[in-house]
Amino acid sequence: MLQKLKDDTLDQYKISLWVYRIDLIHPQVSGNKWYKLKYNLLEAQKQGHQKLLTFGGAYSNHIYATAAAGKIQGIETIGVIRGEEHTPLNPTLQFAVDCGMHLHYMDRATYREKKSPEVLNTLKQIFGSFYLVPEGGSNALAVKGCTEILPEVEESFDVVTTACGTGGTLAGLVAHLPAHQQVLGFPALKGGDFLYDDVEQLLTAYYTAFNLPRETTQNRYRLITDYHFGGYAKKKPELLAFIEHFTTQHQIPLEWIYTGKMFYGLYDLIKKNYFSPHTKILALHTGGIR
Repeated sequence: MLQKLKDDTLDQYKISLWVYRIDLIHPQVSGNKWYKLKYNLLEAQKQGHQKLLTFGGAYSNHIYATAAAGKIQGIETIGVIRGEEHTPLNPTLQFAVDCGMHLHYMDRATYREKKSPEVLNTLKQIFGSFYLVPEGGSNALAVKGCTEILPEVEESFDVVTTACGTGGTLAGLVAHLPAHQQVLGFPALKGGDFLYDDVEQLLTAYYTAFNLPRETTQNRYRLITDYHFGGYAKKKPELLAFIEHFTTQHQIPLEWIYTGKMFYGLYDLIKKNYFSPHTKILALHTGGIR
C-alpha cells in the first residue's frame, strides 16, 4: 500500500514523496472510514444496539461508508442528511439506500444544532434507541482507530499529510506519530482554521477515554487552509485538470472533494519551496473513490 512517486516536479525540487494507499483496504468501506468506524461498530455491538445513526451531507464519504459497513455487519443504519431531498438521488445517497440505510433529511438550521439534546431527543422519538456516530465519524473511538493507520511505515518520513473534513484522521495521526514528524492537514472546507479547536478537543477526548497522559500536540501539526477551491464539494477547472493529469501520470485515482485538493495543495507547496530539499513526505490517500 506504499507507493513512491516520481515526476519532474519532485525531481526539480529534490522532494521524496510516497503515497500510503489506504483507499485499497475495501471497495466500499475504504480509506480512513474503515479506521474511524472500526471501534464505533464494536462499541455499538457491545452495547447491544440494533441501529446506528449518523450525520452527513449529500456527498458524504462517511454516509457512504457507514451504509456499507452497516450492511456488512447486519446493523440498521440511519443517515441524517443536511438539507432538503433532491431526486433523483446522487450516486452517494443512492448507494446508501441500496445498502439499506434510511435517509432522514434535516433543514440546515436544525442541522447546525444536531448535537443539542433537543434535536437528539427528537430523533430518538422518531427512530427509537440508536448508537450515535458523529458527523464524519470523528470521536474518541475514531481517533483510536486512526492511530492504527500507519503502524509500520512512519519512521523515515519528515512530513505526513492528510485531507481533512472533521479532523478525526488528523487527530489520530498526531496522537500516533513521534513528535519530530510534522503533520499537515488540508481542510476540504472553507475557513478550515476552526479545525484547530476540533482536533484539540478530539485529542483530549481520546487521551481521556483511554486514560493516556495528555501530550502537548499543538506544535506538531498545521492546517493548510488555502486549497478548498470555494468550500466543501466545490471545484474549479484547475483542480479537475490537476486530478486528470495526476491520475494519468501516477495511476492513482483522486476525487475532487478531499484527496484531489490535498495533492493539488501539496504539489503547489512544493513548487513554492515550502519544503526544504531532500524532505521525505508521506501523503495519506484517504479513499473516497467510487
